[in-house]
Amino acid sequence: MFSLVKATAGRSVRFTVRCTVDGVEVQVGQCAMVFEPGGVPRAGTFFLHDPGGGSEVDASAEAVVTLLENGEVVARRAPGRRVPVAEALPLLVSQHGHPSAAFWGAAARLALHMVARGRVLPGVHPSGADAWRMGPFDVVDVERLRALAAAAPASARSIPLDPEADQLVLPDAEELLREFFDAVADVLPRVAGASVPYAGQEIVAVGEFREWAQQVAAGVDAGLRVSLRLELRGDPATVPFIAVVRLRDLADPTRVVDAEALWAGESHGFDDRATFEAMRALRRAAGAWSPLESLLAEAKPVELELVDEDVVDLLGGGEDRLVAMGVDVEWPPEVSRELNARVSVSAPGERPDDVAAFLRDSGPLPMSWELTLGGEPLTDDEMDQVAKSRPVVRLRDQWVLIPPELARKARERALPPVPAYSGLGAVLIGSVVVDDVRVEAVGAGWLGELADRIADPDDGPEPLGQPPELAATLRDYQQRGLRWLERMTSLGFGGCLADDMGLGKTIMLISLHLRRAAGPTLVVCPASLLGNWEREIAKFAPGTPVRRFHGSQRSLADSGFVLTTYGTMRVDAAELAAHRWGMVVADEAQHVKNRTSGTAKALREIPAEVRVAMTGTPVENDLGELWAILDWTTPGLLGRMREFRAGWGRAVEEDRDAPTAQRLSRLVRPFLLRRRKSDPGIAPELPPKTETDHLVPLTAEQADLYQQVVREVMAEIRGSTTEIARRGLVLKLLVGLKQVCNHPAHYRKEGVASAARSVKLQALDELLGTIVAEDGAVLVFTQYVQMARLLEKHLADLGIPAQLLHGGTPVAQRDEMVRRFQAGQVPVFLLSLKAAGTGLNLTRADHVIHYDRWWNPAVEEQATDRAHRIGQRKPVQVHRLIAQGTVEERIAELLAHKQELADAIIGGEAALSELSDAELHRLVELRSA
Repeated sequence: MFSLVKATAGRSVRFTVRCTVDGVEVQVGQCAMVFEPGGVPRAGTFFLHDPGGGSEVDASAEAVVTLLENGEVVARRAPGRRVPVAEALPLLVSQHGHPSAAFWGAAARLALHMVARGRVLPGVHPSGADAWRMGPFDVVDVERLRALAAAAPASARSIPLDPEADQLVLPDAEELLREFFDAVADVLPRVAGASVPYAGQEIVAVGEFREWAQQVAAGVDAGLRVSLRLELRGDPATVPFIAVVRLRDLADPTRVVDAEALWAGESHGFDDRATFEAMRALRRAAGAWSPLESLLAEAKPVELELVDEDVVDLLGGGEDRLVAMGVDVEWPPEVSRELNARVSVSAPGERPDDVAAFLRDSGPLPMSWELTLGGEPLTDDEMDQVAKSRPVVRLRDQWVLIPPELARKARERALPPVPAYSGLGAVLIGSVVVDDVRVEAVGAGWLGELADRIADPDDGPEPLGQPPELAATLRDYQQRGLRWLERMTSLGFGGCLADDMGLGKTIMLISLHLRRAAGPTLVVCPASLLGNWEREIAKFAPGTPVRRFHGSQRSLADSGFVLTTYGTMRVDAAELAAHRWGMVVADEAQHVKNRTSGTAKALREIPAEVRVAMTGTPVENDLGELWAILDWTTPGLLGRMREFRAGWGRAVEEDRDAPTAQRLSRLVRPFLLRRRKSDPGIAPELPPKTETDHLVPLTAEQADLYQQVVREVMAEIRGSTTEIARRGLVLKLLVGLKQVCNHPAHYRKEGVASAARSVKLQALDELLGTIVAEDGAVLVFTQYVQMARLLEKHLADLGIPAQLLHGGTPVAQRDEMVRRFQAGQVPVFLLSLKAAGTGLNLTRADHVIHYDRWWNPAVEEQATDRAHRIGQRKPVQVHRLIAQGTVEERIAELLAHKQELADAIIGGEAALSELSDAELHRLVELRSA
């Protein structure tokens, strides 16, 4: 029995491993340990003794051990204890004490790693007993074992010996290790229910293993595996292949024995059962590949001459069957196996000027099989040669094997055509599914050149530069963004510019407009950004006409910019659709992420030569939002919504299929440019951002009110009869609890909020007092306008200058508020998250406070980016106020650690309605702080 004993000294903690054998406790970490093989592998033991010759070990046995002292092997009588391998394994995997213990601990971990991979073989011990052994070893296993053996300290090999021995020697480390490995393999499968913890999992002995061992015990096992070496003894055009039978040692795959030598009676280290076992192994191999059956009639089966049909059978599945049985097949080095097949997608004629229109309106694109040799495609003549030739053919000055499946593809090259955008998608992804198998795909002609050109949005052959009319100097990453925008729009494609907030997406779009000079540009944006667009255009493109299509004064133009809001666009879509637009830009495009909304439908009605979406969060909740944006910018790219969800959404969002996610990334990458502030070389001058969570307790009033809301609304939820009613009640519960956490006056809809009733408000007062006293500026975000009004009145009573911007604030007043704050006239800016979380440039602020938590961290990040953006020169402090012990704290933990409910949280409050009543109650219950 083994145990860990914990000793504490100050702040340090030390663990000592103790071993109890026959009721006596031994501190194994102080002992020397050596493995002592038994009569059969499972009978092996570890001998534990005091390396210093003292009596640290309570002895139940005494033995003479060999030790290396001053370069000589000496013998010493040592009292010690013997511990069976089965009892020692749980201890060994964590041993790092005496050098010998550390060595055998490493050996145990390596042995258990092999067992976990199923590297155990049942067989017969030379004594006649059934015995499991470790194997088969691969080359890496042997290399690891030999490296470990080379590092073995002398104390790990001090095996007890006969005191009358004539010669004192240390045993060979590799042989001793192999015996230990066999002992581990022989012990684990024999004890039903026994388990050993290793690498975070338990290796459990399975009862069926015992039955298997007993069945095999009746046979003979010399540790051999059959392999075939194919040889060419002449010109492959006229001389057939010769299959030569070889035998490999399961314990050392680098050791190969010719069968002919074995039949001749040369043992090569194997016992007299080896011949019988070799024949038995050959008989098993013949069951997988029938041509070997003719060898069984020979007294000494060594070689088999193969006809073309045998080679075709071997290439057409016989080799796979043999390998599955453990029979290696080695082909001649002078014959190449580098012939492969891939799918070629082509588009007819020359590349059109408007590639996007061609892909959108053309018929299906042809696909065909293309064979490659060493990665280079074969010519049509070479394909014809492959289609008609023997299983080995001369191509490009080398002999090449032709599997029957590749010969068939050379004969039947045509594949069903695919929709044009699907063809481009296959080329961008680099693969396509044919007959339920995913294979490599490439583009032929201009389609391949197009895919190469657009594959990397942040790079390209076009030179960097900016329009001469631009009254600014673009940063390097902004020039690369402009190059991508110009490239995609010149091809007729749209694109989604998804850089982080504050990296200058607006100036890149202004530069694109100047570069294109192709008619007016319509910008659709939230009302709060109209003034920002006017200022940016006037600053960076002076003289460019700018008109507003909003409010009482609405006008259109045939050049320059026309600015409108999403609300106005939705109402007057028909008038806007009747005008000719060179480009339509959707700023803060997450406003149209719901494809079924009236706003998204109205936006699709407005025709334009190209469409560009701008958003820092192309995916807030699910992949459907990405589809909605890219299907507007580049219609047809992702197919129909239903097909997209079936082909991508389920695999990526629900199954977390990493390869599928990578393929989707390769598909959309050319059409979506995403750079982050933290990326190397993007914004090195951006000051640091520090985020702090402030956990605040509830007052007694808040705690009582919180528990009352949980009790009352949970009772309503349990009694709800329809799913719709339940969802509404869950939303009512979550909103109510968040309001209680903010302030009782918020929940009770009172007009005044005193600090005495909410510690969160007290924490806000303390933060604001410090920031204002240090001449700082702060943004305070809340998702509730009612709470913002309470804060506005509370700060006015305290004499702290503040202003409030929310969704009902007129556009002109918003612009004036932004000007006053940036000018330093008002230190505190209260903002509703939805109305002011995007688009605004508020770099005067060096503090951002989130008074209550949003369910999506991406939305909070966007709000923070109002201050942490290009132009900010001071470090930014981000404060999140979180009510301790409440649903707010649980949500924060789940988002931070991406635990089980994180995806539901990111999906919004409505997603939590899918939780069971018990799960919901655990989420919202008030816990002790």
